[in-house]
Amino acid sequence: MTGLNYADIGDVVPIVTGERRVVADAYAPDDVRIGKLDRRQFLKLTGLVGGGLMLTFGTPKALAKGAVLQPNGYVKIDATGIVLYAKNPEIGQGVKTSLPMIIAEELDAAWDDVQVVQSPIDRETYGWQMAGGSTSIPGNWDPLRRAGAAARSMLVEAAAKRWGVEATSLSTRDSHVVHAASGRKLAYTELAAGAAAMDVPNPQSLTLKKRDQFRLIGKRITGVDNDALVRGEPLFGIDQMLPGMKYAVYQKCPAIGGKVASANLDAIKAMPGVHDAFVLEGNGNAMELLPGVAIVADNTFSAIQAKRALKVEWDESDASKDSWTHAKAEAERLRKESGPQVVNTGDVDAAFASSAKQASGFYTYHFVSHATLEPQNCTAWFKDGALELWAPTQTPAQGIGSAAKVVGVSPSKVTLHQLRCGGGFGRRLYNDFTCEAAAITKRAGVPIKLQWTREDDMAYDLYRAGGFHQMDGAVDENGKVTGWRDRFITFTNDGRRPVSGGGLGRGVFPAGLVDNVRLEQTALPWMNRCGAWRAPGSNVFAFVFQSFLDELAHAAGRDSLDVLLEVFGEPRQMGPRGMHTGRAAGVVKLAAKEAGWGRELADGRGMGIAFYYSHAGHIAEVAEVSVSDQKQVRVHKVTVAADVGPIVNLSGAENQMQGSVVDGLSTMTGLSVTFENGRVEQSNFDRYPMLRMPSTPEVAVHFVDSDYPPTGLGEPALPPLAPAVCNAIFAASGHRIRTLPISEEGFSLA
Repeated sequence: MTGLNYADIGDVVPIVTGERRVVADAYAPDDVRIGKLDRRQFLKLTGLVGGGLMLTFGTPKALAKGAVLQPNGYVKIDATGIVLYAKNPEIGQGVKTSLPMIIAEELDAAWDDVQVVQSPIDRETYGWQMAGGSTSIPGNWDPLRRAGAAARSMLVEAAAKRWGVEATSLSTRDSHVVHAASGRKLAYTELAAGAAAMDVPNPQSLTLKKRDQFRLIGKRITGVDNDALVRGEPLFGIDQMLPGMKYAVYQKCPAIGGKVASANLDAIKAMPGVHDAFVLEGNGNAMELLPGVAIVADNTFSAIQAKRALKVEWDESDASKDSWTHAKAEAERLRKESGPQVVNTGDVDAAFASSAKQASGFYTYHFVSHATLEPQNCTAWFKDGALELWAPTQTPAQGIGSAAKVVGVSPSKVTLHQLRCGGGFGRRLYNDFTCEAAAITKRAGVPIKLQWTREDDMAYDLYRAGGFHQMDGAVDENGKVTGWRDRFITFTNDGRRPVSGGGLGRGVFPAGLVDNVRLEQTALPWMNRCGAWRAPGSNVFAFVFQSFLDELAHAAGRDSLDVLLEVFGEPRQMGPRGMHTGRAAGVVKLAAKEAGWGRELADGRGMGIAFYYSHAGHIAEVAEVSVSDQKQVRVHKVTVAADVGPIVNLSGAENQMQGSVVDGLSTMTGLSVTFENGRVEQSNFDRYPMLRMPSTPEVAVHFVDSDYPPTGLGEPALPPLAPAVCNAIFAASGHRIRTLPISEEGFSLA
């Protein structure tokens, strides 16, 4: 809550600077800062077909290398129109619309005049191109504004030269340069060739719009792909087709770490429609290429039928023996013992000794799957020593590097076409499916489309880690929280550090807010792969910490809202990357007000409130629920209040908030992945029940009109949902939920 819990997204996280947010190495020291941009960071390319203007805006890191940017930057204007390039992967979060909107705003282009195109994957031109950590808006806000402003400035200069007037006498609006004194105006398309000959302006000389001058940002804009999606156009990875393409499936050991001892390859090759079947040994990296059997066929049906007939003897001598049952038993034992300390401030023991009231609770949450609507897939063609990929990935640059390593070529020999993803939520940060496709096409000698089944997706995910927390808290005679202790039992893949999303940071709630805090962390050995899952860490820590704070409030006989606001204390910034307590209090008060906190409710009906600071977003949520005698829960309404700075696309922002609520509710209700003997016990949606439409609550979204730099919205609205609903269940029924999913405690959604 006070720490910035970014996703484990390979090797990049946002670093906050005084001027803007940029993407830097994850393990960069705290003093890494990238200052304002200079003239060298704008490059102009001329000589386009037919004459025109094209601007690219490279990252400071790329330009520092003296990189020459190619003619595929953010802005292209010629006689035929205005093209804006969307640099980051579109995974349903709306950046293919919102990022070009930022450019168009400063360019002063009419949105109807703009064509949006997915950019090539080119780090020298675009820097990091990725979707993860809710970084797209904060990481590109300032660079894209300056890119649009530079183009606008050059168009104005071209018009001034043509008309023989001062540039200061001109204005722009709706893709035109206007000379008000004479009533003349020229379209950008008419000025493009002349603008291409202008000098690139000094970035520091550019005047960016003030918020009250925005004409596009903050409005509701439909997604640029929406029409194509409705028509069913082939935008996704699963849609791709190539001449002569074959279809591939890949069978890995059900227990990770297992290898192929033998397989009935001859029988599989003899099946109708099968082109080839062979063993891949893997490359020793569980995040890239696991050992398995590849089947290549003429169509998906033949490939899947052959996979069902495949008989493999697995060598499981080094395979996972992970057991959720064993992990729970170990956690029960360890919660009574002290572990290594992450945070130890004040005098926790003295706080408990002098307390007026105490509360304790053992919290558990299960592993969960990403369950993307579109299972993993990749189309690949290895030909003449080069590899071409068509991939729905969240990290295309890493996909290129990993695939190049697998097939033994330089990354310069790999071309990746970024495709729209049918859901990501962190799953497609990892490129194992891309590596598999690369290895299969090289061995098969033909272009292939690798298609995972839903069962593959469930069995070989990179799961959100489960965890256990023994929580103890103390309040004084005034009901103020004075002591906080968390004995956290998590998991480790390497024996050195927690799995992705499974580690407490020094700034996690309530460190810095409560005087006496002790956070302990013990990790159990685990072989199955874990990865970033929407709002990593925050998605489970919020449930535990905000639910337990509610426990302490009830132990003290106080209103949860009052206790939460008291914990925030005076308005202040909690470190350079931490939350602002004033902004936190602001969204809590707004959510409470809009939800009607404190009003009388019928028996069996209750409200719960929760706040969390995640991915630089300050989000509060109030849930109103009713609970039947049969433990059926109806979530009637969720009120969300957010302070994330200026909203770029209001439609997209509302969708993200609503989607986070629905996703969070679905996950907390009945989703659980369990392991025994290293194997996942759930194979499809029959045992992994997603939320159904009739159970969807009303979601009311409210944004604080904030002048702070904008932050992302794909993740921060999810963490407060579970504790808000669970606190409401307690208010309605008197039953304290301490396990996710709530179905583990006998509750279900009505």
